[in-house]
Amino acid sequence: MNVDQQIQFLIEQAPQYGANPDDISTIAPALTAIAKRLKHPQYFVLQTLEQNWLMTTLSHRTQSNMTKNVVYAFPTLKDAAASPQAPSNDPQVVALPLPVIQILFQMLAMKPVDSIVFFETPGNLKSGTEVTRQSLQDTIRSVVQKQRQKPDLPPDIA
Repeated sequence: MNVDQQIQFLIEQAPQYGANPDDISTIAPALTAIAKRLKHPQYFVLQTLEQNWLMTTLSHRTQSNMTKNVVYAFPTLKDAAASPQAPSNDPQVVALPLPVIQILFQMLAMKPVDSIVFFETPGNLKSGTEVTRQSLQDTIRSVVQKQRQKPDLPPDIA
C-alpha cells in the first residue's frame, strides 16, 4: 500500500482505534508529509506476541540522567533479526511489517515513546532517520492551525 492508501485505510479503521474518522482526516496531511520523507511504505518493528513494541532506552553520552525511549523500524525482516535489539532465540519477540502511517499514528498514542528511528538502507543499521514525538506533534499542530485559518466560504462568493 502506498502512503495515500494507508491514510484512507487508517480513516476507515479509525473507530477501531477509538478515533474519529474526521480527526484522522484532519491530521492526515501531517502524517503524509512525514511518511513521504521516509524511503519505505512499511517497516518491520520488533514486538512481543501481545503486540507491545520493543523500546530501547538511550542515555545521553555525558549526562546519564537524560534518557529517551526509542523504537526502531527496520526496512527488512533480515535487518530486524540482525539488530542488537532483537533478543536472540526469544520466541516471545517477533518482527512484524507495519505500514509507515500506522507506525506514526501509533506513536501518538504511545506516551513512553519519545521517537522512532527508521533505518532506511537495508544492511545498514548505523544510521537512520529519527522522527521525534515532538516533531510529529508540531507538524500536526501546524497543519491543524493552517486548516483553521481557511475561510469556510470560497473567496469568490458574491
